[in-house]
Amino acid sequence: MVKVREEHPVRDDGSVDLDRWLDAIQAKTEKFSKDELRRACLVAEQGEREAIAADDVWASGVSSYRTGLEMAQILADLRADQDTLVAAMLYRTVREGRMPLRHVAEDFGEDVANLIEGVMRMAAISAISNPTRKAVLGQQQGQLDNVRKMLVAMVDDVRVALIKLAERTIVIRGAKHADEERQHKVAREVFDIYAPLAHRLGVGHIKWELEDLAFRYLQPGAYKKIARLLDEKRIDREQYIVNVVGELRRQLERAGIQGEVYGRAKHIYSIWRKMQKKQIDFYEVYDVRAVRILVPEIRDCYAALGIVHSLWQHVPKEFDDYIATPKPNGYQSLHTAVIGPERKMLEVQIRTFAMHESAELGIAAHWRYKEGTKGRDRTAGYEHKIAWLRQVLEWHEQLGDAGIGEVLRGDVGMDRVYVFTPDGHVVDLAAGATPVDFAYGVHTEVGHRCRGAKVNGRIVTLNHVLATGDQVEILTTKEGGPSRDWLNPTLGFVKTSSARAKIQHWFRQRDRDENVAAGREMLERELKRLAVEDVNMRELAVRLGQRSTEDLHAALGAGDVRVSQVVQQLQALVALHEPTPEQQELIPRAPQANREGKGVTVEGVGNLMTQMAGCCQPVPGDSILGYVTAGRGVSVHRIDCANLQTLQRDDPARIVEVSWGMASEVAYPVDIFVKAWDRTGLLRDIMFVLAGEKVNITAAHTQSSRSENTATMLFTIEIGSLDLLGKVLARVEQLPGVIEVHRYKK
Repeated sequence: MVKVREEHPVRDDGSVDLDRWLDAIQAKTEKFSKDELRRACLVAEQGEREAIAADDVWASGVSSYRTGLEMAQILADLRADQDTLVAAMLYRTVREGRMPLRHVAEDFGEDVANLIEGVMRMAAISAISNPTRKAVLGQQQGQLDNVRKMLVAMVDDVRVALIKLAERTIVIRGAKHADEERQHKVAREVFDIYAPLAHRLGVGHIKWELEDLAFRYLQPGAYKKIARLLDEKRIDREQYIVNVVGELRRQLERAGIQGEVYGRAKHIYSIWRKMQKKQIDFYEVYDVRAVRILVPEIRDCYAALGIVHSLWQHVPKEFDDYIATPKPNGYQSLHTAVIGPERKMLEVQIRTFAMHESAELGIAAHWRYKEGTKGRDRTAGYEHKIAWLRQVLEWHEQLGDAGIGEVLRGDVGMDRVYVFTPDGHVVDLAAGATPVDFAYGVHTEVGHRCRGAKVNGRIVTLNHVLATGDQVEILTTKEGGPSRDWLNPTLGFVKTSSARAKIQHWFRQRDRDENVAAGREMLERELKRLAVEDVNMRELAVRLGQRSTEDLHAALGAGDVRVSQVVQQLQALVALHEPTPEQQELIPRAPQANREGKGVTVEGVGNLMTQMAGCCQPVPGDSILGYVTAGRGVSVHRIDCANLQTLQRDDPARIVEVSWGMASEVAYPVDIFVKAWDRTGLLRDIMFVLAGEKVNITAAHTQSSRSENTATMLFTIEIGSLDLLGKVLARVEQLPGVIEVHRYKK
């Protein structure tokens, strides 16, 4: 659930009571000089007064002085040291040009000035969250330098990252007063970059708030629906938790375990993510009712687990031991789900007090700055997170800014698998990883020269999914490089962002002419397979952030742009123009279920007819709004649709909030043609692929030619998008004996 911000203590005249505020800060963090922090507060307040007197008010209209106070409060909760608090207090004053860094160094010390400079450099990371925005050569090189400096600063002093996380938290808290475009921009950046960064550093205290606030603006319909459902059941749920907590406390006391038990906060985004991942309804999410048990020692954790399982029936496959096997960011806890009193699902988390501190404060729980020195006491958890930051820096040196956002976001929150080398060394990979991911995890050159793999002594395909406990042996060649097919996500050869980044880097080093030729061939093959003709290639290239068609081909060949991205933009491009008769077949025909409103929910309205707008062709997952038409129900548009923006300006009263239905998916009828060498089991294999992609087959026709020993097949399937169609065709093409597969045009 979104956290309610702490109010500053104020005097009768409305000004901040600085003495009471300093007392509150001192109660949260370790020993620091009140006088030094007071001096920083007075400097920030004076800078704001001078700006107001000069009519130089900041664009956002937010008080920079109070923003500094709020940032310091967040960092005090993380037990930050004096220099960190002072830097947070002065950051906005310096950023807005009211105090030069050299004056900060003279008045408050070099350490404070370096922290502020490091946080200001982290603004370069904002460009990562919008990779389609291309800078001119000089600006792009400057951005590369800034990102590298930012990463170096993070590795050298993690306090820089913590201050930046506090600053972004304040920004997204204040976004409720901003316009919708600003809200979406801030939320996208926070969700893509800063929430994953907080997760990587283990700062759950901040991560949950960033995710919930970002989710509020990125998926307002889903957010409001879950928040409303939580509010409806709040009184009953709270009384239920009170009863459970009382019973657990009594049982712990009987067992002689000195612990704390309390209800755990429910985070709206985590509830929604679980509903999406498991395809379940809100009422099937077990951790809507949840408690947490804190105990002194690890042995007490397992003793408490035994008590919980003796009281209530354990839910199969809903137990995780993150104490024996911690998460990559160092998180440790026992998670279990039980059928509690009144036969209601209940989640219980059990951890030690030290584990809880680490889970809430993350990397901040593992360092202490000694007064007057730069020394710090580092634990294994701290070193693990620093090792990750250094790895990010190493990848950045190889790749420039290409892929750096994916590295920061990639694999966050994924389950892990632990596999073995032939020598018995353990390699930690994301769930779903393949032998190719394993090869690159061992060494970059092993990945480049990988040609086959053995899992537990048996030869497997390179897109075989690894499981915990597997022993993997990579078969290599003396020379050569990776296959371009490894970059095709529909074929499933690569799961981890690090492996993908290394493959992209290898192809980027190859001759540009070779990349152009390979990219042209890939694009022509995909367009032919999808039966798409008369495409404005130059406009398509511009939409993908490329200056020319040749640049698009080169980016495709190097792996910087994926075929799936081209297909997505292709569908949007066709929707922008009035389709020709030849192109009409490209635009999917929405099934009757959608026209009846089963796929889209209109906020606050019952069963109202809806239809997909032909201008922007929204598909599930897009942010959408509705426009009430005259006699044709609600027309559903993507939120960035140019026509919608015109309608909002000319007739705002007809704009309504809509959201995608939880259980329905948009489906479009498409014919596909398959030609293959005739063999036993061919039709079964094709049906298996289509079923695996959850594609509904509405018609099928097959014919065999004895003279040519071939079979031709025509299927009518219901598909969600051109992107998914490309994935299905690619999977069918990989089957043994398939000669040709493409979209069929009558």
